[in-house]
Amino acid sequence: MDRLAIDATGLVRHFGRVRAVDGIDLAVAEGAIFAVLGPNGAGKTTLLRMLATLTRPDAGRATVMGHDVTAEPDRVRQVIAMTGQFASLDEDLTGRENLVLVARLRGFGWRAARERAGVLLAAFDLAEAAARQVKDYSGGMRRRLDIAASLVVTPGLLFLDEPTTGLDPAARQEVWRMIRGLAAAGVTILLTTQYLDEADQLADRIAVIDRGRKIAEGTSRELKVATGAGMLHVALADPGRLGDAAALLEATLGAGVARSVEGGRLAAPCASAAAASEALAALVAAGIEPSDFSMGSPSLEEVFLALTGREDEA
Repeated sequence: MDRLAIDATGLVRHFGRVRAVDGIDLAVAEGAIFAVLGPNGAGKTTLLRMLATLTRPDAGRATVMGHDVTAEPDRVRQVIAMTGQFASLDEDLTGRENLVLVARLRGFGWRAARERAGVLLAAFDLAEAAARQVKDYSGGMRRRLDIAASLVVTPGLLFLDEPTTGLDPAARQEVWRMIRGLAAAGVTILLTTQYLDEADQLADRIAVIDRGRKIAEGTSRELKVATGAGMLHVALADPGRLGDAAALLEATLGAGVARSVEGGRLAAPCASAAAASEALAALVAAGIEPSDFSMGSPSLEEVFLALTGREDEA
């Protein structure tokens, strides 16, 4: 049986009347990449903060790398690292100076700090930018440096809270490559994300949470199957018929339909090409003309529609 890097049962956290995390169980194997997927406000960051000992649970229990997050917070902090949604860098310092500063704060001597900074700058492809101030870095470079700073002391478990939010596609690919490299080196990674494609690309397993509760867990393939293995996307020639088209697709496909008033677009879980053809034929027979249609993988919003029966309200 795989050893667990995270073993959590019934975690709960309130903020006033809001139940930000509502009884979440989580089991993450050592050496795995595990993604927590959900919209803004779902409870992802609060969950990470509890596991990282930054927020105390109101109920439930959790161990991280074998240490209880409530009874042994100092032991937990010795074996983890965490990178939040926003870079924690000094923009007036150079990339090298930032890493040396972090290393010194972690107890390295001057020589050892400079050596560790050099290793990390090379590993994260930042050596050529080492002498530049961080304020002159691109978004992707800042994110890589931020994560490098989290690894001055190599952790057993790395928490990444929405690591690619706000990055362009090329920078996202760079961060993905880096995350895969860390996992290959034996670091367990728990990441939160709003992007299904990110979880799809990186994660061994994915937990989907909504309104503080875990509503699904599985591999990427298993979650896609839960949506009917595909999504039918339809754009209407007449956006004024959006309501009629949605009702007809729901009746034909037996599933909820996500609506986008802008552009008159609809999306619905669809099990097969044959079912999609039947649905499109029903629209045409009712005098509702599609201007475009396609079958594709579900987006985050569409996964939520399939799993919860409602559209993502984040």
